[in-house]
Amino acid sequence: MACVIAGPALADEASKKAFDVKSTFSNICGFCHEDSGRHAGKGPQLMNSERSDEFLFNRIKKGLPGRMAAFGSAFSDDQIHQIVKFIRNLKTGEEPQNP
Repeated sequence: MACVIAGPALADEASKKAFDVKSTFSNICGFCHEDSGRHAGKGPQLMNSERSDEFLFNRIKKGLPGRMAAFGSAFSDDQIHQIVKFIRNLKTGEEPQNP
């Protein structure tokens, strides 16, 4: 019985933890967007992108068939907005930070 009661409490607590954008980007996006998005790799450089925030949001959420996976089912809209903010804050010679 204790496990049934503790389960939802633990899940609730885990959902309150801050989304670690830097780690997520490094582990998932960094395969194609090198150096935390500051350099091109298999995917384009994201630092200083001229694309709009809306474009970046939609590309992350919906992907691009044959080029980039869709992450809309993996991340909430709020998390995707945080990823876009992370991208916008990238600077040459500075360690990327969580937004």
